[in-house]
Amino acid sequence: MKAISVDSINESNPFIEIDIPDIEDNEVLIKVHAIGVNHVDLLWIDQKQNMNSIIPGLEMSGEIVKSNSSNLPVGTRVAALLDNSGYAEYVAVDASRVILLPDEVSYEEGATIPESFLTAYQTLFMVGHLKPQQTVLIHAGASGVGTAAIQLAKKLCDATVITTSSERKTAICKNYGADYALDYNKQNFADEVAKITNGKGANLVLDFIGASYFDKNIASLGQNGQLVLIGNLGGNIVSNVDLLSLMSKGITITGTLLSTRPKEYKADLISQFNKVAMPLLKSKKIRLKVGSIFDFDQAAEAVDYMRNKKNVGKIVLKI
Repeated sequence: MKAISVDSINESNPFIEIDIPDIEDNEVLIKVHAIGVNHVDLLWIDQKQNMNSIIPGLEMSGEIVKSNSSNLPVGTRVAALLDNSGYAEYVAVDASRVILLPDEVSYEEGATIPESFLTAYQTLFMVGHLKPQQTVLIHAGASGVGTAAIQLAKKLCDATVITTSSERKTAICKNYGADYALDYNKQNFADEVAKITNGKGANLVLDFIGASYFDKNIASLGQNGQLVLIGNLGGNIVSNVDLLSLMSKGITITGTLLSTRPKEYKADLISQFNKVAMPLLKSKKIRLKVGSIFDFDQAAEAVDYMRNKKNVGKIVLKI
């Protein structure tokens, strides 16, 4: 079968030939129809990280063509969360990593679900413990995870959702249900959150930016608020932290990466998501944002599109 590795992706012929994987007990073999492109793929490709698994790809969708699971027969349409190896024509995956796709969801849409929606779900509820009618501040609101988090927070908790993004993307955030969409270039989001909440602050902040937003994130949080760190686009190192501000507010800071979570955690997350969130997708109460679609042999162009921050919504490779 054809696959694309971190070494071959920039070649004129990006494909390598490898064997179709065998499946073990409780595993399924999936014929891949679409692949979600993620920043982790970019990291592996640019820095040649994770060389023990030279094929990138954390999420895909397709059709089961062989099954060792009694609950997942051949022909079932699925998406799946992977540890790697998604840039391939076939993948073998444990049944616990599978998300059932309703007929109403296309394969391209299905490929947007695993990383974005599972990351959003776990940060909001399993890590962030968002409660009904609370206030959440979501940075990078127009991203794949951002639009997923907006919708899940609104539909499952009726939360007040505040987002940050560039000016051209604020309309996207509003379109997906954000109550307030702030332009980070023109507005101080900490000041705006204080105005919106009448000085009480947000209950939860989901942050992809990191160091450059740290102080304003702390200022944005209310009593017993929680900051969940998901990314580090604005740097890793925070200097001169005022510990008293954390202590006086009772703030909790949690860092999380879905890709490094143990398999038991991922299985539990997917089980919860299938029960709680998938009915919303089936009834189309949640929308899936496919940004740009590239053919499989255009993987390098797709990754470059992400590298240059051109995407709005998920970038998908189509086989």
